[in-house]
Amino acid sequence: MENILPLIVVALGVVVLLFLITKLEINTFISLVITAFLVALGLGMPLEEIVESIQGGMGGTLGSIALIFGFGAILGKLVADAGGAQRIAGTLIDKFGEKHIQWAVVIASFIIGIALFFEVGLVLLIPIVFQIAKQLKVSPLYLGIPMATALSVTHGFLPPHPGPTVIAQQYDANIGMVLVYGIILSIPAVIIAGPLFAKIIQKMIPDSFNKTGNIDSLGETKTFKIEETPGFGISVLTSLLPVILMAISTVVELIQDLGHVENNVFFKIIYLIGEPTTALLISVLLAVYTMGVKRNIPMKQVMASAEESIRSIGMMLLIIGGGGVLKQVLIDGGVGDSVAALFADSHMSPLLLAWLIAAILRIALGSATVAALTTAGLVIPLMQGSGIDPALMVLATGAGSLIASHVNDAGFWMFKEFFGLTLKETFSTWTLLESVISVVGLVGVLVINMFV
Repeated sequence: MENILPLIVVALGVVVLLFLITKLEINTFISLVITAFLVALGLGMPLEEIVESIQGGMGGTLGSIALIFGFGAILGKLVADAGGAQRIAGTLIDKFGEKHIQWAVVIASFIIGIALFFEVGLVLLIPIVFQIAKQLKVSPLYLGIPMATALSVTHGFLPPHPGPTVIAQQYDANIGMVLVYGIILSIPAVIIAGPLFAKIIQKMIPDSFNKTGNIDSLGETKTFKIEETPGFGISVLTSLLPVILMAISTVVELIQDLGHVENNVFFKIIYLIGEPTTALLISVLLAVYTMGVKRNIPMKQVMASAEESIRSIGMMLLIIGGGGVLKQVLIDGGVGDSVAALFADSHMSPLLLAWLIAAILRIALGSATVAALTTAGLVIPLMQGSGIDPALMVLATGAGSLIASHVNDAGFWMFKEFFGLTLKETFSTWTLLESVISVVGLVGVLVINMFV
């Protein structure tokens, strides 16, 4: 019974959080901190330790990812404002042609999705998708599903996105291995939940593919003449540089381990460059040159773009910090230990359990990032002695946190409004495709775990 009581407190905490956000319409960050206080009291934490735990959760979470998040936002904004994202999409669409247009959209969205946060990528790519759909006389949804899938997969599985980056830090996972495994998972997830799913669902609910959609809410979107944009190669290199640098560092580390080579200055420099913060700083400096200075854009204008990107992520940073606060309270209040004790005699894989808890929290809370962070607080004790690669725990949690996006998730409403769908049609398309990504991610993690 004493193992069940903390879990009841957590369940009541989730109900309170839902009530504060949905019924009272209190800001998510404020709601998270209020819930953390109430859960801490419910768990019987000493009063003098509650504030310390809350401050520790906030500092511990943001201390490691604020730089990554900030540099990531700046990089994406510089590439978008210079027309680099438009050049990537336009070039791939021209190369693939009308017959393979879905695959062009998938690849373009995947590349752009690595550099841009989900909502930003969606707002940037939607006008391009609508423009292509109009030219080719195809349904916007026919192209919208592959686009949204690629953006969602990068958001859930790949650093430097906030979810996988934060959870990697919480689980003490090698972020390079998260990236390597994440890319392996992303390929089947994008193919199955993107073009294949779009073809199947078009046969099941053809009416939703007859909708013209509405992007008036985006206002006048900035479009460039192709000659005004940076080159395709430099746009791709600038967008993918953080991933390339982190991947190189991981490959070098694997070679060093396999060859039993002693550490030296060369390896230390490579590992420093491969750190997410360093990789993103180098990428931002490259973007300032390739997307600004090289194209004779005044430095003042380039820096204005950078400042605007930071303003737009301020509240998101606080929400991630709030998720970290709740996670820390769960750990300090002994909830993780209760979960570990409850499943002590269970043969369920920690990977499956992490996915399951993240999935339940995602359905309850809406935010994938908050669901993933809260899951970390519950399952960290289960990892001890399990022999599970922490990088796979990150991806199992990330996969669970993507499942069944519905009415409490902003992405659900964005997708619904842009493509002019009814609620039922949005559940049948957006909610289902997110669930397909989640399940494919879990299966992929379990398969990889058999070989590592």
